[in-house]
Amino acid sequence: MFGPYVFIPLLLVVCVYAWWRGGADERIVAAACLAGTTATLLVISPIHQRYVGVEGGLLFVDLAVLAGFVTVALRSKRFWPLWVAGLQLTTSLGHLLKGIDQDLLPKAYGAALQFWSYPILVILAVGTYRYHRRHLRAAA
Repeated sequence: MFGPYVFIPLLLVVCVYAWWRGGADERIVAAACLAGTTATLLVISPIHQRYVGVEGGLLFVDLAVLAGFVTVALRSKRFWPLWVAGLQLTTSLGHLLKGIDQDLLPKAYGAALQFWSYPILVILAVGTYRYHRRHLRAAA
């Protein structure tokens, strides 16, 4: 979407914030985001082959991250993890669409896989902020 020059710093800032001010849910989601991004960088195809066919390594990473997000969403008392899991499901469905239609343009497939990462980080940041505010009010 915006490329690694925007996404990686945003990821790091949001994840550090979640670890610093968040609770267990925020920290687990932040860890899943960091692990998923690291794994993505390790398994993604070379640039000249990227998104031409179904990216098997990315599919595995996206499904693993989805499993982590769903686990948090199912045990959490908060609503925001459901949004994160739903957006990750949408990302994962991009692989299914490419599998169904191999003629899907590589740029469209790539955009489908990357787009929802940004709203996931925004939701994590807002969830962390709200957790911290609730925690401060309860302590007062």
